[in-house]
This record gives sequence, C-alpha cells and structure tokens, in this order.
Amino acid sequence: MPLLPTSLADQAEAAAGDPLRVLVVGAGMAGLTTAQLLRGAGLHPILLDRLADESHPGYMLALMPMVDPMLTELDAWAPYRERSIGLTHYRARTHTGRVLRTDSMAEVLHRFGDYRGIERGELIETLSHDGAPVSLATTVTDLREQAHAVEVTCRQGETSTRLTVDVVVVADGIGSRTRDLVPGGRETTGTDTGWGGWVVWSAEDDQGELAEELWGAGFFLGIYPVLCRRGVFLGGPGAATAAGPEAFVSRVRSRLRTIDPRVARALQAVIDEPDPFYWALKDARAPRWTTRRTVLLGDAAAGFLPTAGIGAGMAMESAWVLATMLRSLLPTAEAGLVTDVTAARPDQANRVAADELAATLARYEQEQRPRVETAQDTSRSLARWMFSESTALAVLRDLTFRVLSVQSAIAPITRLLAHPPDPGRVAAAESVVRSR
Repeated sequence: MPLLPTSLADQAEAAAGDPLRVLVVGAGMAGLTTAQLLRGAGLHPILLDRLADESHPGYMLALMPMVDPMLTELDAWAPYRERSIGLTHYRARTHTGRVLRTDSMAEVLHRFGDYRGIERGELIETLSHDGAPVSLATTVTDLREQAHAVEVTCRQGETSTRLTVDVVVVADGIGSRTRDLVPGGRETTGTDTGWGGWVVWSAEDDQGELAEELWGAGFFLGIYPVLCRRGVFLGGPGAATAAGPEAFVSRVRSRLRTIDPRVARALQAVIDEPDPFYWALKDARAPRWTTRRTVLLGDAAAGFLPTAGIGAGMAMESAWVLATMLRSLLPTAEAGLVTDVTAARPDQANRVAADELAATLARYEQEQRPRVETAQDTSRSLARWMFSESTALAVLRDLTFRVLSVQSAIAPITRLLAHPPDPGRVAAAESVVRSR
C-alpha cells in the first residue's frame, strides 16, 4: 500500500494515548522512515506533508548499504529489490567525452551490502508498502515549546488545527519552513556552487548497471540507472545554463570530441523534456539540530550536494538512529527490543519524562551529527573538483583519474560504512544512566 491520505483529526486521535506523541513534518525519505519505524513499535506518529496528493515528484537516487538496517526492520527488502537496480560499475569519462576508466562498485562495497539505484517515488512506495497514514496539503505555521509538551498549529487550506505533542521531528527538506519556527531559530550556513542543471529521464539501454559521469570544463553530465530507465543530470555554471537547455546542450556538444550513443541519448533527453526540473546546486547545514523537544532530520538538518551520492542514505540512516533512540524511551523497551505499546495507553503521568526525552535528543545529535557532516564535507570536496570551468583543471582531473580509482575517491564514505552507528548501544547506555 502507498501513502494513505488521512485526516489530521484522525491521526491526532490515534496518537493521543501514546506514551510518546510524535509529530513528523515531511513525508520524504527521512520523515517517512522515522514514522514507519515508530509505527513498528506500536506508536502512532502524526505524519504531515505540504504536497497536495500522493504523487511522488522526484528523481533518481543511489543508495549506499547504510540503508540496509532500516529496510530490514521495515520488512521492505523484497519491495526494495523489486523496485531498484544494482549499480555494479562506475565509468569516468575525460572532459572531451572519451571513456577513461570503468571501476567495479561491487568490489568496493560488497562487504557492506548492495549499492542500488531507485527512483525517489519508488523508494517512497517501498517505505510505505505496509501503508503509511499522512495528512497532505498540511503545513506547520506555529510551534511553541513548553515544559510539558509542544503546541503546534497546522494549516490545511483555510483551516487551522492545534496539536499537542511531546516531540516534533522536522524533516521537510533543505528549504524547510518549519525549521524557522523552532525555538531560537535555525538559520543555516551552506555552500553555493554557483552551478545548477536539469534532471530528466532517458530510455533504458543495454548498460543497465553502469553509472557514469563526465566532468567537463564548464559542464557536468551524469547518467544513473534506475529500473527500466536512466536518470540524467546535465549542469553547468548558472550564467551558462540560464540560456536554457537547448542552448546549453549545444554548448556541451561543441566541447566534446567523443559522443557515443549513450551520451547522445542523454543530451537529447534534456532537450526533449518539455518542462525539465532545474536543480540549483547548493547545500545547507543547520548550526544545531535539537532542542529539548524538537529535532531537525535529513535535509532540514544537513542538505547535501549530490556529488557523493550519499545524501538520501545518510538521511535514512539518521532516521533509523533517531527512531531507535526514541523507541528506547518507551515503557516496553528492553535491551533495544521494542514490543507493541498499543495496549499500554498511559495517562499524562506515565508519558516519557521531559528530561529523558531532552537527554535522548541531545545524545542523538552528539552521536549522529559528526557522521552526517563528514559525509557532507566529502560531497563539498568532490564539488570543488567536479564543478569547474577551467580547461587546465579538467586536464589535470583526467590525468589524476588515470591512476585514482573510485575506491580512493569515496574512501571517506567507505570509512563511514565500515564503522556504522550503533543506536541500540547508545540507547542501552542512556537507559543505564536513567536507572541510576
């Protein structure tokens, strides 16, 4: 089952008796993963999204093996594999279009798990395969954190609704509006590459598990497999892309000496798309993720550049860590194992204690933020190499990639994979501290 449009009143009623009343703002990868993992523990998180329907506007994603634990917990492995494709190889091209090298991603990542390509909409369907209630066309307009709870005002059209919850998970994206309502504000810093480009779809080809990139002088072309088609990104400096897709494609073609059929199809797809989505390549980093009762998650906490292909995976990993730590607060949580709390409908006195919640959120930020920012820094470092108008730098890159494998390029990412988070251990340690 997909996302299930549900009234805000019905969601609030279901959550009213939970020992931890959770509001999740944003039904993207991070928010939906969090909500589904909490539902697996018997909670009834209130899930909101500003979109007006269940359509899944989006793009192609490459998911690192860090998503495996949450997919396993959600019993979503089968639908995930059905809706995705393995990314077994990566090809780099010279700045003039000639194939430079092809590396095996399977050899680099096999000890950690699968590296797979999937459409964003298919991933949302995967995460919600058991059904996921959500209130659509709903935004948060006011958020007031009190000692005992958070008072939240939500708007649907002309109707405003007041909710009282214990914790608010802000996961409504890099341009989050809810983030600004968090007590103390959360003004972000970020990197603006000055580049942007179009995301379109191209037809399936006979190189299904091969992702490839062409780092040009003043342009970038990426081709990424998903099931039954290929995602294409073509970008460049903002001043150049402002001329429009057709003019920019012509500019790119004039700079390529080699245009094989796959590259030709990708470039033509950008021209043929009547309304291509334009992606301004910026990121964002919040100076702080948590208060005593609110937490920023996913792109709302750290919005990634797409250069390392890890932003979605880190958002889902963070959701898993957060959900695991929140579940440890429930009255039926023991040693990281959470049973259904539906039968235990506590009164106000038996809700999760404010100090325990605050300590857990703070510990979550302490544990997860360094990992996320390490991955984000890797994306930023790659961007400095990838997005350049210098022909001299392009030639230097080509020479470097003759001897530098993809394994070397993503070494910081594989180090993160080699040392995954252990939220169960952290939660158990917190529980010991609380019991003293």
